[in-house]
Amino acid sequence: MNERFSTTLEGTADAAARSTPPAVARRLRGLSDRAIAWIFISPTIILLLAINIFPLCWAIYLSFTNYRANRPNAEVKGVGLRNFERVLTDGDTWLAMQATAHFVFWTIVLQTLIGFTLAYLIDRKFRGHAFWTTVILIPMMLSPAVVGNFWRFLYQPQIGLFNYIVSFFTGVEPSSFQMLGDVTLAPWAIIIVDTWMWTPYVMLICLAGLRSIPDYIYEAAEVDRASPWRQFWSITIPMALPFIMLAVLFRGIENFKMFDMVVLLTGGGPGSTTELASITLKREAFESWRTGRASAFAIILFVAVFGLANIYVKALNRVKQR
Repeated sequence: MNERFSTTLEGTADAAARSTPPAVARRLRGLSDRAIAWIFISPTIILLLAINIFPLCWAIYLSFTNYRANRPNAEVKGVGLRNFERVLTDGDTWLAMQATAHFVFWTIVLQTLIGFTLAYLIDRKFRGHAFWTTVILIPMMLSPAVVGNFWRFLYQPQIGLFNYIVSFFTGVEPSSFQMLGDVTLAPWAIIIVDTWMWTPYVMLICLAGLRSIPDYIYEAAEVDRASPWRQFWSITIPMALPFIMLAVLFRGIENFKMFDMVVLLTGGGPGSTTELASITLKREAFESWRTGRASAFAIILFVAVFGLANIYVKALNRVKQR
């Protein structure tokens, strides 16, 4: 079978060589390997520049102007750092950043704790662990639109199942509270949904870290009569820590950009309680049509995320080198 595959591959290569125009073939023969490599990767580089780099540079330019997208024919004037100053001195912006920080912190804490716990239990390889792993992964396979509408129905105070479950354990009347309409409960309603959906993702990364730990390390610890608790804190946690930190990094960046789930559940309400930075940015750009100011806000968010992620990656590299 290998000989047949080799023959087929050689025939395909010969056919491709014969179909190459003579002029192109002569030019390719005179090129170095590096030049040929650049020919192949150039389309990808051009595509990345068009999709990522150009919009970023354009947003940086707009952040220093008074440009409005709903007035494309109006004169564009430079305003210097005025847009950045207005964004940083706006109280609504800081409220949105505070709501975003609250959301990011608690989702990361809950997803990391629950995800690592699930990964640790599944790593025990009990009977039926493959089935339960598949069941746990179902939420992250769903569309955010499906999850948002599904949980919005569950949170309904009259017919939603969530209120009745809380009532069963606490004795509170199901219709006496609204998860999405209460100023105190609405942020936690979003945190619960995001934790339910993305904890399996953290679990997968932690599970990969746990299964990368060699068995002989635990065997050596058992020879030294180390207790399971001692093995957990001296072997499991230190060796799985880079994977845990990697999961925190991924989820932190994604949760900082959270938009669709919040819009589907609360729309930023009640009031502006759950209005995250992404929603504020969208309203500045496409409701107030202050495109220059929205671009400045986007640049500030980009610099904040990039700077924090860079510091975190350096800490992650130090942990890996231990």
